[in-house]
Amino acid sequence: MNFTKTLLILLSLSTFVSAKYTNCDFKNKDYTDICNKVIKQGVSYQYANQFLLSYSKTQIFDEISWKYLQPKHITYHREKEKKANNVLVKYVPKIVKNLQKYKKVYDKAEQKYGVNREIIAAILMKETKLGEIHPTHDAFVVFNTIVLRTEAKTARQKWLLHLGKTNMAAIIKHCYDAKRTPSQCNLPSSYAGAIGIPQFMPNSFVYADSYTNQTPDLTKMEDAILSAARFLHEKADFHTLIDWKKMPNIAKVEAAWYSYAYKHKNASFVYEKSKTGKKYSSFTKGKKELTYMKGYVKKIMRYNNSSNYAVGVMRLGFDAYKTQR
Repeated sequence: MNFTKTLLILLSLSTFVSAKYTNCDFKNKDYTDICNKVIKQGVSYQYANQFLLSYSKTQIFDEISWKYLQPKHITYHREKEKKANNVLVKYVPKIVKNLQKYKKVYDKAEQKYGVNREIIAAILMKETKLGEIHPTHDAFVVFNTIVLRTEAKTARQKWLLHLGKTNMAAIIKHCYDAKRTPSQCNLPSSYAGAIGIPQFMPNSFVYADSYTNQTPDLTKMEDAILSAARFLHEKADFHTLIDWKKMPNIAKVEAAWYSYAYKHKNASFVYEKSKTGKKYSSFTKGKKELTYMKGYVKKIMRYNNSSNYAVGVMRLGFDAYKTQR
């Protein structure tokens, strides 16, 4: 490369670094929407533009994530949830050990948020095996891939685009508040963009809590415990501890649910229809003996809307409770 060409490149780079951004005018309308959203939240124009013009954030795509987010792979994942639940039962002793190791933190979570320690630990086991699974994707790249690849013609595509944009905005705001440059702010995530031990979506960072009253760190067990509890407390109205003695034999209920779900295509443990009017075959409809359990399964489904997921959490939590007695 000759001297003149090198000089031109350096000059162009310096111009980019020193550029003053005063608006959110992007060729991509979705980027404009994201920029305007974070500006309203206090992020500077300079920072928002640098993030959305960063090569490492917006010009690199996560092909694996995009593949797994397609409908056929989502269906496959849901079908495997049952198997995952059965496998995790053998880890109940590990859950109990975690409950003992972080007893003071779980005490605080129960007292502050009214969420059972067994439920919190079961969720963290389901999400990352209590922190043993380490995500390998970059959250911003995941959501940027979604935004740039989604056409938004169907209801699902429109939902997916909204998901991508809100989470991109949440990451930019998080990185700005953390005083990190775009290149410094890398958030390891799952293929779906979930972060940390409790696998929070970035737009759920508002529910994060710190055990030491500092900036929450979702890669730390103490903060993961309190954050999961706060999420259920504030988003799912979970404020009264489960009385495990009022629960039915959850192992038997779980087995009966799996059998029911196999026979009914649109089965739900708790719901008869969705907010959009889609009808479900409700497993608990007319079963008064399951009313108490149903109420808490519905709350856990605010964390993950899969019936299998929520029932699995209840099973792990119930078994952990019994093991400690």
